[in-house]
Amino acid sequence: MIDELLEKVEENGSDRLNLFFITRILKEGVKAKNKVLEKYQFTVYSVDIDDEIKGHLYDLTCNQFKYIIKKDLDTTEYDVITDDLKQIFTYSMNNKAMSFADVVNNQLNNKSQITKIKDLTSLVGKEELWAYCVGFFDTNNDWFYTFRKILKGKVVVEEEGENSKKKVNFFRAKFDTTSSKLEMLHGETINLDEKIDCIYNDGIFYIIQKTQFEQITCISEEFKERAEKIVEELIDTGLINGTDLLKKQVADKPAIHKKLVRLQKTNNYQNLKKTDINKMLRVAKRFGGKLKKDTDGNLLLETEQDIELTIRVLADFYKKGEFSGKPYGTFSGKQLKESE
Repeated sequence: MIDELLEKVEENGSDRLNLFFITRILKEGVKAKNKVLEKYQFTVYSVDIDDEIKGHLYDLTCNQFKYIIKKDLDTTEYDVITDDLKQIFTYSMNNKAMSFADVVNNQLNNKSQITKIKDLTSLVGKEELWAYCVGFFDTNNDWFYTFRKILKGKVVVEEEGENSKKKVNFFRAKFDTTSSKLEMLHGETINLDEKIDCIYNDGIFYIIQKTQFEQITCISEEFKERAEKIVEELIDTGLINGTDLLKKQVADKPAIHKKLVRLQKTNNYQNLKKTDINKMLRVAKRFGGKLKKDTDGNLLLETEQDIELTIRVLADFYKKGEFSGKPYGTFSGKQLKESE
């Protein structure tokens, strides 16, 4: 697929590309119970660019596509946790209940309705500059898009200070090779990274940078919200002592969010019984770990290692190769149905 898009880009040249900025703002009237994926409003803005920037965006896209093709990466469906990140992940936007879906399903398909940016200062004063998007089209007006997350430190605008004097926390300068002098750089600036996080074509995202894609679409924020709900479900079992530590880890360490979402996918904890606690201890011991019980026979969580081991056991982290009989440890994997 990437080679076909590269061919389209090269056939149409730098003249047939447009640059868009995407902003994010919290929707009005949002309630705490609203899902994270529905809390934000994303808006697409078009940006006029000169031929030099067009040529640069064209070159970096071709170079990125050629690099991806050279890597000969496998394509696989997106999953929360995967062992091998050196893949292209696919993510269908069909019927996705998330605010970002409006960007690709509606706004980019109605370009005549997209507002053109006149200045960055007024924009970032009201909305968060979230990502930039490069749209490519051919003679049939068929489009595809690349996306890259914009970090806050990449945007510099001058803010209005007291008495209408502009102020910045630092000054910007450039070295003029003609005069061999360092000169002041005035105006608004933005750094556009020479990387691509994901590609959108015909209803499907092709993900190159998994973490950045999750940030752009706010899936990463959804992970935290889901992780907090999973902790509440674990507490409701009445079989775990030390859940305050688990709550703190969810609040402080994003790395645990995906693991808990993976645990939810297995559904192994929903009907947990006290008799299952001994089985959990045996599984942990078999692979060199140690889980503990309190005096009531409930699972006891005292350290972060206890939490990690508990999630591993419940999420079927420990697996066995049917042919070799060798044990493996991984959160990833898709449940299969055995043939009768």
